Amino acid sequence: MQSRATAAAAPRASAASSFAELPATASHGPLRIEYRWVDEHANAQADDPPIAVFLHEGLGSIAMWRDWPQTLCERLGMRGLVYSRPGYGLSTPRAPRDKWPVDFLTAQARDILPALLDALDVDLRQRQRMWVIGHSDGASIALLYAALFPDALAGAVVMAPHVFVEDISVQSIAQTKQLYETTDLRAKLARYHADVDSAFYGWNDVWLDPEFRRWSIVEALAPIRRPLLAIQGHDDNYGTMAQVDTIAAQVPHAQLVKLDACGHSPHRDAPAALNDAIAAFVRAHR
Repeated sequence: MQSRATAAAAPRASAASSFAELPATASHGPLRIEYRWVDEHANAQADDPPIAVFLHEGLGSIAMWRDWPQTLCERLGMRGLVYSRPGYGLSTPRAPRDKWPVDFLTAQARDILPALLDALDVDLRQRQRMWVIGHSDGASIALLYAALFPDALAGAVVMAPHVFVEDISVQSIAQTKQLYETTDLRAKLARYHADVDSAFYGWNDVWLDPEFRRWSIVEALAPIRRPLLAIQGHDDNYGTMAQVDTIAAQVPHAQLVKLDACGHSPHRDAPAALNDAIAAFVRAHR
C-alpha cells in the first residue's frame, strides 16, 4: 500500500523531515505531522528491523533530539521514527486561543500516535515488534500507549516520566515561564519550532492550570504487560524518584534505573550510561 505521508521540501528546522496528513477526529481537527525515519544504519542482517518510536519532551521536537535517536538506533539495530507532536516543531501549531485539556497526554497516546502509525502504514505485526521510547511528557505518552494498546508494542522505555503532578514540577515550570518572558530562552527555542509561542504556552499553560494539579495516570498503568524500563536522574528539577517508584508499584515487572549526576534529560546529561541501560534491557527482552 502506498503511504499516505507526503514528503516536504527542506523545511527550515529539519531538512530531512517529511509530513503526514492526519484526518480530523472527535478529539482534533486535520493535522499535519512532521516526522523523520532514522534507518540509515539499521541492522543489515535484518530484512525488517524493529522500529523504535521516539516521543519528545514538553518543549521538544524532531530537531531538539539532535543525534541521540540515530546513536541509539545504531546501538540497537533498529529503525527509528521521530516526530513532532501537534503544536511543536513544524507540525500543525496550536491556535493562539486554544488551551489544551487536562487529559491532553491521553489524547496523544490514544489518538495521535496510532493515527500517525496508520498514516505511515505501520501494521500490527510491526507494532508488536515496536519499542516506544519517551522523555518527560513523551514518557507519559509512552506509558499511556503501553496501557491502552498492550498488544501493539514490544516494550517501552520511559525517561523522566510524569505519572502525577509534584510541587517541584510546577515550581520549575513556573520558573521556566519567567525565563521565557524575560530572557533569551524564547529566541533559543524558536530555532526548533515554527511557532514557538504555540509550543511553549500549550505546554506551560496546561501544566500551570490549577485543574492540572489533580492530574494522575497512576491508576491507568496496570494494563501494561510488555517490558518496561523507567529511568530517572537523581538531579532532576522537574520530578523526583517518586515518579518511577510509583510506576514500579503499579507495574511490578518494570525495571528501574536511577542515574547519578543526571538531571531531567538523561540523553543529554548521561548518554553513555543511558544507552548502556537501554541496550542491555532491550537485548534481554528480544
